[in-house]
Parts: sequence; structure tokens; C-alpha cells
Amino acid sequence: GRIGVAVVNVEMTQAEKGEPENGKEKEREQRGVKRPIVPALVPEPLQEQIQSNFIVVIHSGSTTLRIGRATDTLPLNIPHIIARRHKYPGQPIYRDRWLLRDGLNKPESNEQRQNGLKMVDQAIWSKKMSNGARRIPVSPEQARIYNKQMRPAVLDHSSGVKWTSTSHHPEYLVGEEAVYVNPSDCYNIHTPIRRGQLNLHPGPGGSLTAVLADLETIWSHVIQKYLEIPLKDLKYYRCILLIPDIYNRQHVKEVVNMILTKMGFSGIVVHQESVCATFGSGLSSACIVDIGDQKTSVCCVEDGVSHRNSRLCLAYGGSDVTRCFYWLMQRAGFPYRECQLSNILDSLLLQHLKETFAHLDQDISGLKDHEFQIRCPDAPALLYQLRLGDEKLQAPMALFYPATFGIVGQKMTSLQHRSQGCSEDPHDEHYLLATQSKQDQSSKGTADRKGVSKPGGYEGDMRGQSSDTSDRLHSQDVEIGSSQNECLVPGHESEDPPAALMCRKTAVSHFEGKALGLDKAILHSIDCCASDDTKKKMYSSILVVGGGLMFHKAQEFLQHRILNKMPPSFRRVVENVEVITRPKDMDPRLIAWKGGTVLACLDTTQELWIYQREWQRFGVRMLRERAAFVW
Repeated sequence: GRIGVAVVNVEMTQAEKGEPENGKEKEREQRGVKRPIVPALVPEPLQEQIQSNFIVVIHSGSTTLRIGRATDTLPLNIPHIIARRHKYPGQPIYRDRWLLRDGLNKPESNEQRQNGLKMVDQAIWSKKMSNGARRIPVSPEQARIYNKQMRPAVLDHSSGVKWTSTSHHPEYLVGEEAVYVNPSDCYNIHTPIRRGQLNLHPGPGGSLTAVLADLETIWSHVIQKYLEIPLKDLKYYRCILLIPDIYNRQHVKEVVNMILTKMGFSGIVVHQESVCATFGSGLSSACIVDIGDQKTSVCCVEDGVSHRNSRLCLAYGGSDVTRCFYWLMQRAGFPYRECQLSNILDSLLLQHLKETFAHLDQDISGLKDHEFQIRCPDAPALLYQLRLGDEKLQAPMALFYPATFGIVGQKMTSLQHRSQGCSEDPHDEHYLLATQSKQDQSSKGTADRKGVSKPGGYEGDMRGQSSDTSDRLHSQDVEIGSSQNECLVPGHESEDPPAALMCRKTAVSHFEGKALGLDKAILHSIDCCASDDTKKKMYSSILVVGGGLMFHKAQEFLQHRILNKMPPSFRRVVENVEVITRPKDMDPRLIAWKGGTVLACLDTTQELWIYQREWQRFGVRMLRERAAFVW
């Protein structure tokens, strides 16, 4: 065991000195043999700084990749996108969608949108302003007449923005350069992650192999170009990878394999975003509400453990609010009429308008005049005037009334489903369950905090575990038994007749087809905690991370909704319901990444490292052995 760690540190210090690599093969060989599956050793404090400098923390979101050394104060934020040159010119160009998604053009979509908006308007009207008066609603017609006659003013004959130069025919372009590829160039555009999962689809570049290749190319490019680490030196580096709480086991296994065997990092720690968010914010326990661009995940974390039963993933996020804002602005006569949701640059503009104008402040009412600029490559810089009213408040409120997004026939809520077992891991959770005595199982259930909540109303009883949101290729059916103390619909033992199992499956799929509003999802997640004590802890510490709720007055708005909707029994005993949106005044988008850097220097992390040699020898079993969560 000792040799293992010594070697890692020797490699690191040698890398620092830039010494040639000699006689290390033998030592590495020893490491592979000496350390079958044993915890690693805690390093000397003096090596801590050297070590953190040789650790890369990767948090790969659907639209943004956050990556940096564990010693960096802030990560790099790179658009998580790649443009790949066509092998055969003349083929149709493939582009992953940015703001558009399936389920928006169904016959019921518009009706659903209108119904959602009615609920939003009702909620706006029913909550008084701080001076006690009711808000006076503003109809879109009032702004439309003004906006319809607006024409842009030319600020400058050149926008100062250029398309990415492709005259040297690069094979691929990454990040910002991929965003600004001229649509007439022969490049396919891929976003390897969608709604927090690998973006597998039947189109070009949608296979598991292609998506993993895209991740490897993007990450390697960024590590070389921006972190200035030559790829051949990655053998001196280790990686901390943040994954969603509701993860697909096969995908995580493939990404870990790509990092260790293809990219060549010497070791890896995999941890969940929510737990990292608690580390990053300095809270020991919290209900984590992570609102990303495409998905929102909620779960309760207590002392570094994410409660499996409390995990929920909602298939909507910031991009849906942006699209909703565009729809509302169009009703009010949006003056930039060439705008298209299928265009990446227009999507970025709309996102910017949402971030600039939208808010959750009941006291801001009436019509107001705004202006915005458009700077597109090969075009003049334009200035538009725009008059808006309630649209700025209605759009963010769609997060609480997701029918307003108009998404029909999609799976909108995921729970953590049971593992299907893995051929490479004969001692997986199924084997362990089968060989444990009933007694052990119940105590393990408590230890892992997978406790069953008391039988109660329908909403509070959806327990279980999911591994993917939209993954046709590896879809895992909900597998429910109470062998793990997971109750879905109360009062059933595992010896259920098939009919009862079917009825439970229907209950789950019914639940998963519905889009829960953000406040309901938070209440549901907290209600899934095992003890009243834990629930109280969660109500007094609701941490909002990610970039999807960074609206003016969002904190007060969410706090008010939770207070109003929480069960009366808790309202009496929880001293203060607290929603935290900017812990220590940090950017909420960076908190999980920051937590990854904290993880890098915790003593306890030393026993979580999975080294390349071990991975090659034991494969996915290492994740079950070393992961800090129940794999």
C-alpha cells in the first residue's frame, strides 16, 4: 500500500522538476501488484500543495464545461460544444439543438402553455405587493403596438464580431470557436451532454463511441490549450470528476474508462454534484436545488451523503425559461423579427435578454422601456428599443408552473432506479443483497440513510432510484422490490402479486410523466427523508446552485413559496425556513466545482482515489469499492 502512494508523489515532484522519466516502469509495476484493493495512505502535509496542483477538477454541464486545477481560485468556463468537419462535403449538416427540444410542437402544446400561463397570472395576482396593494396586470397588447413599429438604429457599420476562421480546414473546433462557426461552413455541431446525461441519439455523432470521443477531444483540447498541460504529462495528474446525483452507471463507467485509459490520467475520484455543492458552500447538510441550463436536480445531503430516496431530476432548466421568455416577448411584438430559436447566436442573445431583464420581484409592475444590441458577424451593429410588462416576471415563474413550457409527451421527472446489475461486477448490489441476512439489510438501509418515509399521500410516496432521463439506448425499467427498504406505493412487500407490481409501475410512470414545479419538487424531496429531524435540518438549509435561478429577488420568492406550501406540522417546529442563493457571496454556478477543489484536499479523499493500474485490473468494481456514495 505504502509504495503506491510514494510513487504517485515521486512522480509528481519529478514532474515539477521536469526530470526525465527513468526506472519508473518497475515501480509502477510494483504499484499495480502491491495495491490490489486497499485504501491509499494519507499524504504528508508538505505534499498537499504539490498534490492539489496536480489534480484537475472537471464539472461538465450540458452547456458549460467548468475545468481547472484544484489550486485555481476559479475554473475556466467553456461552452461545452464541438464542431467537427464533414468527412464528405455535400452531406447535410447536422446541428444539435440549443433551445429547441422534443415535445414542443404537439397538438396539446399550445393549450398547455396557455393553461400554465393562466396559473402564473393567477399566482401573480393573488400575491400582494409589499405596500399591500394588488398588482395591476399588463396585457401584451399594450406593449405590442409600440414594439411593432420599432425599427433598429445602426450603431456601427461593422459589428466587430467575426466568424471563426476555417481556412486551414481544422478537423474540429471547440467551445467559443465552435459557437462562431459560419453555418455555411461544412461543420457538424455536437453538444455531448444533454439534460445532464450523455447525449445519445439516432442522428450523426449520437452513438456512445462518438459522444465519448467528443468529450475526450473537448477536454483534451481545453487541458492543453488553457491549462497548458501537455497530454503526455497527464500521467502525473489525477482527476476529480463531478457526476449528476441521478447518474447512469454505464455512462459513468465509460467516462471513467476514457479518463484513465484514453486520456491517461493516473487516478480519479468520482463524486456527486450535490455533495460537492455542500463542500463548496461550507454547509454540512442542505437540500440542494441545482438549476442548470437543461435540467434541475433536487436532493437532500447530510454530512457528505446524498440521500438516495430524496433524489429527483426534473427535465427542465434555464433554457426552457429562455424559450418561454421568447414566446412571451413575441406575443408583445418582439422587434428583432429575424430571431430564430434554431440559431445558436440568437439563442445566446435570448439567454442574455432573459438574464438582463427577467426578475421575480412582485413590486416591479407596469410597462418599461428597454434597449438591447445585436452584434452578428458580417453585419452592422444594431440597437433595438423594446417595451415590456409582466413578461419579465411570467417567464421565471414558469419554473413553478412548468406546464407553461408547453412540453408534451416527454419524461419530465426521474427518480433513482435500481441498478440492473453488471456482468463485470459479480459482487454488485444484487449479489450483496442476496447474501445479506434480513437483519443486516435493515441496518444497512438505515446506515445508508435510505430510510422509508411513513406511508402518506400519493406525492410523498414516490421512492426509488433513476439512472437516466432520456436514454433510449440504456433505458432501465423501474425495478421495484422492497429488498432495499424502498417503498413506492406503501404497504407492499416484495412477494407482491404481479398485478400489484404493475400498478406500482404505472404509478411511477404516471409520476415521471408529470413535470413538478420547483417548489413542489423541493417539498417532495425533503418529505422523502427518513426522519423528522433530518427534514427540519433540510427546511432550514435549502441551497440553490447552478445558473438557472439567478433572478432579482429569487431568494425571497422561493422562500415565500416554500413557507406557504410546507406541511403545517413542520411550519410549527422549524425555527426558520432558509433559502440560500449566494453562500459567502459566491457565484452559484461555480459552487459545485469549488466543492471539487475542496474535496481534493480533504484527508478522507485519499482513500477514494482509483488508480489507472487498478482500473485496468479490476474495472468497474473499483467504483463500488472506492466511490464515496452507494454505487
